Amino acid sequence: MRRTILWMFLAVGGPAIAHDFWLQPQAFRVQPGAVTPFTLQVGHGPYRQRSPIPASRIVRFQRIGPAMRDDLRSSLHPGGRADDGTVAWTGRGTYVLALDTDNRAESHLPSLRFNDYLVAEGLTPALERRTREHRMDYDETEVYSRHAKVIVQAGDLDPAARDQVTEPMGMPLEIVPEVNPHALPRPSVLPVRVLYRGEPLAGATVKLTDLDHDEKPVEVHLTNAAGRATFALPVRGRWLLNVIWTRPLPPDGEADYETDFASLSFGFS
Repeated sequence: MRRTILWMFLAVGGPAIAHDFWLQPQAFRVQPGAVTPFTLQVGHGPYRQRSPIPASRIVRFQRIGPAMRDDLRSSLHPGGRADDGTVAWTGRGTYVLALDTDNRAESHLPSLRFNDYLVAEGLTPALERRTREHRMDYDETEVYSRHAKVIVQAGDLDPAARDQVTEPMGMPLEIVPEVNPHALPRPSVLPVRVLYRGEPLAGATVKLTDLDHDEKPVEVHLTNAAGRATFALPVRGRWLLNVIWTRPLPPDGEADYETDFASLSFGFS
């Protein structure tokens, strides 16, 4: 089976071709009934750009809101002139958009760049395997997929509505906030859980980045044994949480690792 191959030359602090990926709505707070354009973004700092991902690789795009869950894949048009799609907010409350891609993208890295990448992202399963099998000077190939969520608040918070923001969406790798960032009274911290294949993931590096100043994260934490990490909740601005995890593949396969990239974006304007 042939896959799309991306030859990436990645160093710590260098181009983030396969790193941060998220859903960027025109606004994170909207009026009920509004129609909001959004873009798919990738990279950070000077390497940030709209993602070139084709629609054929997006296997899920859902809107989850008060008493609703629907498939919006037909609303996508990646690579559009001004945006990659639009979403209508049918009533007041907190909504989540959830997007998954397939894992048909492939990257190949020379050994030194791959080692730097593993260290920078805290990808211990790959580091442990490379050390154990004396592969630290091997070039490696990984297949990868993306999993992005965004929280959008339409109008006022509906305290009687079920809070789907704090519930898992069933993604292979997922950041699940344990409080709604728009809750009242406003929480001072944002605790999150990281789930990998439905189970809490310990030892994962979770980063919080200010999307208006995204050269580097403002907070970085490792998840504990229960898959949890806690961040100070910003009071304004546009924000991104992201995490990466990988697993070794059998030695007779086309790739050496399967990697998942997950993000959660939110904001207050």
